[in-house]
Amino acid sequence: MVKQATMTYKETLDFLYSSLPMYQRTGKAAYKANLDNTLALDKALGHPHRDFPSVHIAGTNGKGSVSHMLASIFQAAGYKTGLYTSPHMLDFRERIRVNGKMISENDVLDFVQRIKPQIKEICPSFFEMTVAMAFDHFSRERVDMAIIETGMGGRLDSTNILIPELSVLTSISMDHTEFLGDTLVKIAGEKAGIIKEGIPVVCGSNSREVNEVFEKKAAAMKAGIEFSEDRRTFLYQTYTVDMLNSMYHFRNLADRTTIAYGCDLTGSYQSENLNIVISSIGILQELGWKITESAITSGLMNVKKNTDLRGRWELLGSNPRIICDNAHNEAGIRQVINQLIQIPCRELHIVFGTVGEKAIDRILPLLPAQANYYFTQASIPRALPVSILKEEAALYNLTGRSYKSVGEAFTAARKNAHAEDTIFVGGSTFVVADLLEYLQK
Repeated sequence: MVKQATMTYKETLDFLYSSLPMYQRTGKAAYKANLDNTLALDKALGHPHRDFPSVHIAGTNGKGSVSHMLASIFQAAGYKTGLYTSPHMLDFRERIRVNGKMISENDVLDFVQRIKPQIKEICPSFFEMTVAMAFDHFSRERVDMAIIETGMGGRLDSTNILIPELSVLTSISMDHTEFLGDTLVKIAGEKAGIIKEGIPVVCGSNSREVNEVFEKKAAAMKAGIEFSEDRRTFLYQTYTVDMLNSMYHFRNLADRTTIAYGCDLTGSYQSENLNIVISSIGILQELGWKITESAITSGLMNVKKNTDLRGRWELLGSNPRIICDNAHNEAGIRQVINQLIQIPCRELHIVFGTVGEKAIDRILPLLPAQANYYFTQASIPRALPVSILKEEAALYNLTGRSYKSVGEAFTAARKNAHAEDTIFVGGSTFVVADLLEYLQK
């Protein structure tokens, strides 16, 4: 019988937020450049990571979408599916799900009560603790499959104690350079650290130099490697009128036929992520996982419903059209802006904020000058002060007013926008999170 918790759920979260270094809020001070704490927690819990098969996913952009697509397909195929992702948007429990359902407050309470002595002894980071909680929960729930997204890296990421069924590497670009290296090759080397001895790996579309890093690592680990673009080439994308679903059309390179997959994730950048998912499912089928074409079709069309994914080219309203996206680095924002400027509208309103360590001199030039800007900052210590953001933006002819909160910025944008306009909110996961929280009030 579970012992009665001595703290409420809110008190438990307050304890975790206040006592554990948290990268989501404070940044570099929370980073641990080894797996010592993770291994110690895992040992104290009886090595729960050994109790379930998994797919392990790393990359700079796309790993969250790929994780949610794969989880949705496994759910549609009838497997009890765990999903671990980060960071969370509105509720800490979003990080840990089984068949789309968040871990319960009672299970969070129970976990913290059970390992509170180890928390005080080991002093893990917030991320290390949440990974341990996820693995423990998936073990106790006896999941058939767990889809596990890394945090920022790979080689030294807390999730990297897994021996998965399949490793997946999405697109690589410049991000978290203070931890992972200041070149694409160095970053790719860190991400490639999830490749395990004899475990197959699927890679997304990257530069030749990045692919060579992956190929070299896979060869050293005697791991079969497949690049998603080797089987299919993306041709074009069609949207439903309401932009809630898309059809992604590919050319099968083997027989030159055209194939299409429907999906409720509509950003044009999802074509590459979808190609990675389809390649991954093909390998998993070869490994014996029973996933039918109908499960793939159903899973892809119901990603949001099955996994409650938020913030990926999410349509929040019409007349004016309101879109948010949590792209937060140079490559991701480039893709989102390229899609945004293709939408016909009378005027474009952009609510924008970012975090302090981002290379804004590489991000701001990507933003369109022909837009009304509402500069803001998320409610976390890592947020770039809006005064600095506005000053830097002016160097690139991006003009607008500054607002001390995302809610105030969005309210101003909505007040100024006409029915034929578009409002976009983004620049940071935390800006989008603040928006979603504001809209819930």
